[in-house]
Amino acid sequence: MLSRRHFLIALTATPLTACNTAGFDPLNIAAADGVVHSYAGYRPDEPLPTPVSDRPKSRPELERKTVSYDGSERPGTVVVRTTERRLYFVLDDGKAVRYPVGVGRAGKQWTGTAHIQSKHVRPAWSPPEEVRADNPRLPDVIPGGVPNNPMGERALVLQHEYAIHGTNRPQSVGNFATYGCIRMFNEDIVDLFDRVRVGTEVVVKS
Repeated sequence: MLSRRHFLIALTATPLTACNTAGFDPLNIAAADGVVHSYAGYRPDEPLPTPVSDRPKSRPELERKTVSYDGSERPGTVVVRTTERRLYFVLDDGKAVRYPVGVGRAGKQWTGTAHIQSKHVRPAWSPPEEVRADNPRLPDVIPGGVPNNPMGERALVLQHEYAIHGTNRPQSVGNFATYGCIRMFNEDIVDLFDRVRVGTEVVVKS
């Protein structure tokens, strides 16, 4: 019999590999609040720096803003609309916070409903097999907080190899650019990270 984990995301096609946080790597330190700190230089008594904005000022469509929202999802739900390349965090009174996102490129998209399984601060990254096949020179693990780590400042893990996360390639936000994960500006994933909790529902639509 399949476990509940196999049903967390109802995909419209064969499951895709996307992006792994190194969730059980020795770099990770599990905190009492359920947040996993993967940052190699993590010190619990030192606040992490606020990410420097890398949002292009010349592209207003990439702004984070509160907008009217007419969807049926209840407040507290995260909704991703891949065609729009936008993520919505649903608020009360018909409003939502709207963020620009990068989504799966052709053949790498999925739709369905999931829940946030874990929250990671500056996650270490372990390249999945599909990514490694495209770039076999990648190391087994890239520590959190280093410039070549593609997970950025935060990650919200939905299912094994799927996450909503930051980026070290801000130019990819707003595009069809990923292996199936949802990519955000680092300042935006920090904002969303602080709004959600483990168990938050995530709805991905085309």
